[in-house]
Amino acid sequence: MSSPDSTQGLESDACYLAMKAHDARFDGSFFTGVTSTGVYCRPVCRVKLPRRENCRFFRHAAQAEAAGFRPCLRCRPELAPRAASWSTEDASRILALQAARLIDEPDAWAEDGPGAARIAARLGVSDRHLRRIFESQFGVSPLQYLQTRRLLAAKQLIADTRLPMTQVALASGFSSVRRFNAAFLAHYGLNPSALRRAGASSGSRVDESIEVRLGFRPPYDSGAMLDFFARRALRGVEVAGAHRGVPEFARTLRVTHGGHTLQGWLRLRFDTQREQVVLRVGDSLATVLPIVISRVRAMLDLDADPMAINTALHESFPHGDGMRVPGTADGFELAVRAVLGQQITVAAARTLGSRLVQTFGEPIITPIEGLDRLFPTPAAIAVASSDALGQLGIVRQRQAALFAVAREIIDGRLALHPGADVPKTIATLQSLPGIGDWTAQYIAMRALRWPDAFPAGDVALQKALGVTTARAATEASLAWRPWRGYAVLRAWYSPAPSPGVATEAVTSSAPLAPLPA
Repeated sequence: MSSPDSTQGLESDACYLAMKAHDARFDGSFFTGVTSTGVYCRPVCRVKLPRRENCRFFRHAAQAEAAGFRPCLRCRPELAPRAASWSTEDASRILALQAARLIDEPDAWAEDGPGAARIAARLGVSDRHLRRIFESQFGVSPLQYLQTRRLLAAKQLIADTRLPMTQVALASGFSSVRRFNAAFLAHYGLNPSALRRAGASSGSRVDESIEVRLGFRPPYDSGAMLDFFARRALRGVEVAGAHRGVPEFARTLRVTHGGHTLQGWLRLRFDTQREQVVLRVGDSLATVLPIVISRVRAMLDLDADPMAINTALHESFPHGDGMRVPGTADGFELAVRAVLGQQITVAAARTLGSRLVQTFGEPIITPIEGLDRLFPTPAAIAVASSDALGQLGIVRQRQAALFAVAREIIDGRLALHPGADVPKTIATLQSLPGIGDWTAQYIAMRALRWPDAFPAGDVALQKALGVTTARAATEASLAWRPWRGYAVLRAWYSPAPSPGVATEAVTSSAPLAPLPA
C-alpha cells in the first residue's frame, strides 16, 4: 500500500514561513525534512534556513522517519509538543489521533504494550479498520508510529543521561540491546554510542540531576499555572520558590514501571522567551525519564493547541487565551485531592492533604529544602483506619470515597492517567460512594486530560455563566465543544465580563482558587 502525500492537509508555503520565523505556535504541528542534509527539524530550529526547494513537510515525526529522514541533533524533535489528540475534524481523524494518543503513552512502548488489535478493541473498531484509518491519516502503520516513539525516547535518554545502553534499550521499550542497536542503525544511520559521543544536546547535567528543555506553544500564562500549584502545595511533597528571581516549582514523585517502583524529585521553571520549560530530574528517576517527561507535559498542559482552543472560546472568553488546564503528576493523588476538596475552600483542602501526607506518606531524602515526603500510595490509604483519618479531620463520607478509589486502583479496575478510557472511568468513579458528577468530571479534566470535561453542577460555574441549573449550563456549553474544560477555567477566572457571562466574582465555594489576572 502506498503512503499518502506527507503534505496532505498542510500548506507548504505557510509551513516554510512559520519555520523562517521560528514560530513556536506551530511547534509539534509539523516537521520539516531537509533533502540536502537528510534530517528533519521542528519549526523552532535555529539552524540556517534551508532553501525552499529542499524542504518537505510532515505532520508527524513518524512520517518524516518513514521517508528516510533522521532527527535533528540540535532542535531534537523528541522534545516538541505532541500533536493535539482532540479536534473538531472528521471522525476518522479523531479516531486516528486517539489511537496515536494511546501509543504516545510511555507505558505502551514495552514489547508487550497494546498492539493495534488491543487499541482497536479499546476504540470499538476492528483491527483492519484502525490500520486503514491510521495509515490514511499518518502515512505510516501503528507499528511504525510506535517504533518512532521508542527510538525518539531512546535518543533522549542517550543525549540527556549517562545510562548504560542496556538500560536505555529497556527503558525505551526494546526487549534486547541487539534489537535496539539494529533499529537505531536502520533508522538513523549510526549506532547509539556514536550519537552519545557526538554530544550535541540541549540537555545537560547539573549536580546529581538531569536537565532537559520541553517546548510548548504560546500563548501560555505561566504565572497563572505556577500560582495554581503554589496555592495547593502540600507540605513535604511540593515546594514553590524562586531561582534568581524566576519562579519555580518542585515536588517528589513515585513512578512504577516494569514491575519496579522508583522514587525521586523534579524541579521546573518556565523560560518564556524560548517557549520552554526547564525541567530538572533527580538521577534516581533517570531510567524512567520519558515517563517523567510525559507526566510533566500533562501536568503543565504543554501539548495544548492554543490556536484551536482560542478559535472556539475567544468570543465568549476573550481574556484567557494563555490559560491552560492544570493536570497532575499522579492520577491517584489528584483523585484524593478532589475528594478532600469537596465543598470546602482551597486552603482547607490543602491543610487536610498536608496532614494526610505527614501521617501516611513515605519519607524521602532530596537536595531541596522542605521536600521530604512522597504522597501516600493507594495501599497505604486502603489499610488506614477510619479513626486515624478522622483524627486528621476527614469526615466519614470522604473516608469512604478514599477507601473505594484506593481499592479500585489496587484491584486494577480503575486507571487514572491520560491513556485511560474516559467514559468507562467516569462511570466507574460515579459508582463509588461519595463521588458524584462534579468530582468525576474534575478528575477527568485534570487526571485524564479530557478537554471536554464539564462539571455542569458546579455552583460557581453556573454563577459565572449566568444560569441556575446544570441543564442550562450544559446547553450554554455546547458551542465550546470539544474544549469545554478550558471554558470552565476561563469562566471561573475571567477578569472581565464577557458576552452572556455574569460579572459576579467567583466565591470561596469554587473548587479552585482565583488565579492572578
